[in-house]
Amino acid sequence: MGRAVCSTRLSHSTNAGFIIKALFLLLFCRHAYSHCKILHCNSEYVASTLNLRGPNKHVAYCNALRSYSHCTRRTARTCRGDLTYHSAVHGIEDLMIQNNCSKEGPTSPTRSPVPSPGHQGMESPEICDYEKSFARQHGRPPTYQHCATFGDPHVRTFGDEFHTCRVEGSWPLLDNNYLFAQATSYPVAKGSNATATSKLTIIFKNMKECIDQKVYQAEIGNLPAAFEDGSMNGGERPGGNSLTIHEHTPGRHVEIRAAYIGTTIAVRQVGKQLSFSIRAAEEVVRSFTDEQDLQLCVGGCPPSQRISRNECCCNDGVITAEKAHVLCKEKLLIEDVYFQSCVFDVVTSGDINFTLAAHAALEDAQAFHPDAKKLHIFQADAAGWPRGSTFLLLTIAVVLSGFQRHF
Repeated sequence: MGRAVCSTRLSHSTNAGFIIKALFLLLFCRHAYSHCKILHCNSEYVASTLNLRGPNKHVAYCNALRSYSHCTRRTARTCRGDLTYHSAVHGIEDLMIQNNCSKEGPTSPTRSPVPSPGHQGMESPEICDYEKSFARQHGRPPTYQHCATFGDPHVRTFGDEFHTCRVEGSWPLLDNNYLFAQATSYPVAKGSNATATSKLTIIFKNMKECIDQKVYQAEIGNLPAAFEDGSMNGGERPGGNSLTIHEHTPGRHVEIRAAYIGTTIAVRQVGKQLSFSIRAAEEVVRSFTDEQDLQLCVGGCPPSQRISRNECCCNDGVITAEKAHVLCKEKLLIEDVYFQSCVFDVVTSGDINFTLAAHAALEDAQAFHPDAKKLHIFQADAAGWPRGSTFLLLTIAVVLSGFQRHF
């Protein structure tokens, strides 16, 4: 990746959306050698600038750039000849010039670790087992919540709301004291508002006694069984093994277990789309500020991003509603929202792989949802689907029939 790309123009007046895009561009311009620590510098920079807001945003941004520059200098000897390193160095210089940041001055403060929920100040590997620590302190097991995104994408929130979204581009799934997860989506068909996830980025934030900060990224065609730095655990700290990656099916299904925060994440690729599923401790889910209010797993899709059935585009008759019903019924016996989503996606995209995506999402929900009685959702979702899949299918069939007669 050349200098022109990695030196994206930023100004102190740039909004948070543009800043985040530039940060991830710097983070994922990579070709790291085994001893080069440039990815560590990149991830530190991302973490220190993800939530810059307020009147002192420009000052904080310059401090972060100076910290980034100091970090690259410390790893200069081992990064000789590394493309990512040189791109980062040039990018930092350009960004400092563009934002009128002096090379000398204060840097970002050393980030203190976020204490483990319910265990202020303890620094023993023993606290890196969230379930045991919580049970010992509270006399009961922790409460868990489940969120998932799959298919179109459809979002099942921690509160068991179910939305169908367009959300083209990058949107945060989670943004709290322990985790940051972002999904990037693209249109599934020409002329359609429906989208599917093509990239997932997950940041496990630094916790001094347990893990180093770790970044995981998956893209279509690249579902790695390791973090960005090549490791498969949380690093060399005493509780490093409280964060691990497990490959269930090469290139298709990866599970990340973060025992130190009572969280498990499943990432899958089915066809040309990725899915995300998480089981997280309620205490972790709720550890965010008012400024971190945009999280699809918490609030669902913003109203402007929700898809109504009237916005659906057809697949030119490749797969009819009746055929989609049969295909989805082969994978999903209960006609709940997973079944409805399956029909919606297959009719919209003409891609039968969406039947597998819905089935996999249901499997994850069966494994991750803490309350089996709430596993299936039958109510109308935020997209305005009516109760009962029979009426849904009839509506889709009528819409498609009218569309085909019109053209």
